[in-house]
Amino acid sequence: MSETAVSRPAASKTNAGNFFEDFRIGQVIQHATPRTVTEGDRALYGAIYPTRFSIPSSAAFAASVGLAPHPVEELIAFHIAFGKTVPDISLNAVANLGYAECRFHLPITPGDTLSTTSEVIGLKQNSNGRSGVVYVRSTAINQRGEKALEWARWVMVHKRDADAPAPEAVVPELAKVVAPEDLVIPRGLAFTNYDVVAAGEPHLLDDYEIGERIDHVDGVTLTDAEHMLATRLWQNTAKVHFNTEARPDGRRLVYGGHVISLARALSFNGLANAQLIAAINAGSHVAPAFAGDTVYAWSEVLDTAETAAPGVGALRLRLVATRGRDESMTLRTEEGKYAEGVLLDLDLWTLVPR
Repeated sequence: MSETAVSRPAASKTNAGNFFEDFRIGQVIQHATPRTVTEGDRALYGAIYPTRFSIPSSAAFAASVGLAPHPVEELIAFHIAFGKTVPDISLNAVANLGYAECRFHLPITPGDTLSTTSEVIGLKQNSNGRSGVVYVRSTAINQRGEKALEWARWVMVHKRDADAPAPEAVVPELAKVVAPEDLVIPRGLAFTNYDVVAAGEPHLLDDYEIGERIDHVDGVTLTDAEHMLATRLWQNTAKVHFNTEARPDGRRLVYGGHVISLARALSFNGLANAQLIAAINAGSHVAPAFAGDTVYAWSEVLDTAETAAPGVGALRLRLVATRGRDESMTLRTEEGKYAEGVLLDLDLWTLVPR
């Protein structure tokens, strides 16, 4: 090797991810790489989570309610699209904090290819000066350029340089709930000939009362193998989920989406007819989850609405995941703080027969 070659500085070709000071309001990021959904995604999702909802489980059932070809679970699309954003948005995250204004525009079927773009809509440095919160709005489109889903989220990201000046704080105003009239109903969906026996429960929209709480009873213990497999499946590369050196306590943080899918699957018991997720209004990862935690779930009915689709109603739910079973189904203490053991507080619209 020549002396000139030895003295030349090495150019890095690897991606260390963006830090808080790398983001700018209005910045638009095209995320690599497009990802094609396959039947393998459906099979692995069912192997990882105890999901039993009839539409994603049965092609015949899906066709009977007007959905053919056979769609996969909405959260498969969400995880895939979300995973695309990680290398650019949250590779250096402390934690993903919450979601808002998430709408599912199209059923996703095997063969669809999803690509994701994000726009930075807010920035706020934390008081410790070592990290800040980044707000983004992300949109996933399919291979035909059609909008498949969109959502806003906020994530706490490390700073590269604690002395870097703080940007002007911008915290976006996000809707607390997607209005029922803004829900996107899949084309052709009709529950007029809905088979409650095949679905697993007889409960229709009018059987649920606002304020009612439903204990989903079952629990699943988290393992490192399963949550890392799931996170790899979605091509989510966040260091905290895999690398024991990424956190001071040496523990792998469970991807928050893994807890969402687990809670959604557990909610089948009592909400088997909440077949489709139409929107996620808001969500908070209240506390971290780790291997060894046993996750339970309960739901509270927040609202109901009719839709223009034949026989289709909308049921708004608060889905809560807890570390250990909470038979009292307590969300907050008398002081207004989240109760001990609450992991996830998710507000979502589902589509049910009426």
